Amino acid sequence: MTEDERELIMELVALPYTRFAREAISKQAFLGRFRDGGDGKVLAKELLAEAIESKIADDVECALIVGFSFGFTNESLDLLLQLLQEGWHFKHEDVVSALADLKAPEAVEALYEVTHWVPSYLEFDDARALAVKAIWALGAIADPRAQAFLMALSTDQNIIIQQNALKQLSMRAGRFT
Repeated sequence: MTEDERELIMELVALPYTRFAREAISKQAFLGRFRDGGDGKVLAKELLAEAIESKIADDVECALIVGFSFGFTNESLDLLLQLLQEGWHFKHEDVVSALADLKAPEAVEALYEVTHWVPSYLEFDDARALAVKAIWALGAIADPRAQAFLMALSTDQNIIIQQNALKQLSMRAGRFT
């Protein structure tokens, strides 16, 4: 990805309350200016693959911005799962959010594993935001394995993990029964 492409992708993000305030570029205008245009969801998948190949952390951020702008598809699932396990970028929470959007049963085990992994750049985070997001993603997936993992997390030694798992189990009781 070129620097010009990164800058154009960043235009998809509105900056309303900064001294650099601006509205986001329209999706149609973005697609008209980015490479060959096309479908934004397909583009998100292509950018995720490129970011994984190049191992450029800024490209992961840009690919995720495109994905959140246009949506992710199940065709992006394997790439997102791979990114979740990679330690060279700093967007694990956003990857979990993308997986939560997909609600894919194939992501259940990876989401469970990330509840017990703290990347070095998140060691300061006593609130365990990555784990909490993963627990909430598990709560959104209608799969018996998600339920089983939430049950296991509800007895975790970490009170934050435990409380969030219990909350998700409570919320799931009305949705998936």
